Amino acid sequence: MQLFQKSIIKKPGNLVNAKEIIKKAYKEKYAVPHININNLEWTKTVLLAAEEAKSPVILGTSEGAVKYMGGFKTIYGMVVGLMEDLNITIPVVLHLDHGSLEGAKKALENGYTSVMYDGSHEDFATNYQNSMDIVKLAKKYNASVEVEVGSIGGEEDGIIGDGEIADPEQAKQMAELGIDFLAAGIGNIHGPYPSNWKGLQFEALDNISKSCGIGMVLHGGSGIPKDQIQKAISLGISKININTELQQANAKAIWEYVESGEAKKGKNFDPRKLLAPGIKAMRETVLEKIDELGSRNKA
Repeated sequence: MQLFQKSIIKKPGNLVNAKEIIKKAYKEKYAVPHININNLEWTKTVLLAAEEAKSPVILGTSEGAVKYMGGFKTIYGMVVGLMEDLNITIPVVLHLDHGSLEGAKKALENGYTSVMYDGSHEDFATNYQNSMDIVKLAKKYNASVEVEVGSIGGEEDGIIGDGEIADPEQAKQMAELGIDFLAAGIGNIHGPYPSNWKGLQFEALDNISKSCGIGMVLHGGSGIPKDQIQKAISLGISKININTELQQANAKAIWEYVESGEAKKGKNFDPRKLLAPGIKAMRETVLEKIDELGSRNKA
């Protein structure tokens, strides 16, 4: 008698690749929020907020976050389980953010529906060849692919870059590989923006977007002024990555809760109570970003 099924985890029908939701966003001039997740609380909060707003959402994990959370299989199981238990009905994409060649392959093998291969630190010929290999592999898994040309400034998982403006011709060559969205340097950076930041380079974005004809990705979306975000969307940005703003909102709310002395009262050391202010702040931030990006009711 078989007591246990081989697998109790089944992929939900609404755990999808990003192909169609990015095409729709590109056509209708809004952007899909890509929100990096760091643990169960992060994932649950983002899913519930996006469900409330009826917005498609891309859950992103860097390779550093994958290692922190235990591995690709653990993350896949967590996302699928939460989607089922929380009755999530919106389109959800599980995406590897700034992946290496090997990282992208492992993500695809373990259920990720979308991957970003980041070869922007390589010479263009190497970046192009590796991107071609990932596109071919992703087709076998029916997964979407993002690649990058022109490095994004700031720091991501310990990698620091000053940023650069991507070459439109290189961007066009990448787009012709059959990728689904393209990250290109247009003056954006990861992490908090310094006071002397010059802003997004819209002329460069317009040139790159017109040369590619596919949805563009804005990395480092946290902290860019709303008017610049919306102008970028009008010029072809269809996916915006958000991470720092959620981290800051979460940390600020927990700091205030601890510093107020509430954490020392009764059983408020219980993590469900200790983390609750941060979860509430993150939910509010996600809903604000969804409205800013125009993706509410686009599911």
